[in-house]
Amino acid sequence: MKPEDVAELIESELEDAEATVTHARDEHDDDHLAATVVSPSFEGLPLVQQHQRVYDALDDHMTTDIHALELSTYTPEEYDATRE
Repeated sequence: MKPEDVAELIESELEDAEATVTHARDEHDDDHLAATVVSPSFEGLPLVQQHQRVYDALDDHMTTDIHALELSTYTPEEYDATRE
């Protein structure tokens, strides 16, 4: 599965999400991905539940198309703070 397809799927399933997905190792390792997801829907949720929302958005792709996903999740405020 292409990184841009994974990003599009996450963004379509999570409220106001912005997802950036890249190859975690190199461009030839298609099933190891890294994703940064920013969404207001993460507000007030523990990290485990934030990650679960992303996994739920990816549904069966996590068991068929994606072998591993390095995941970073943020609320918009948290993400802005990391860029300062």
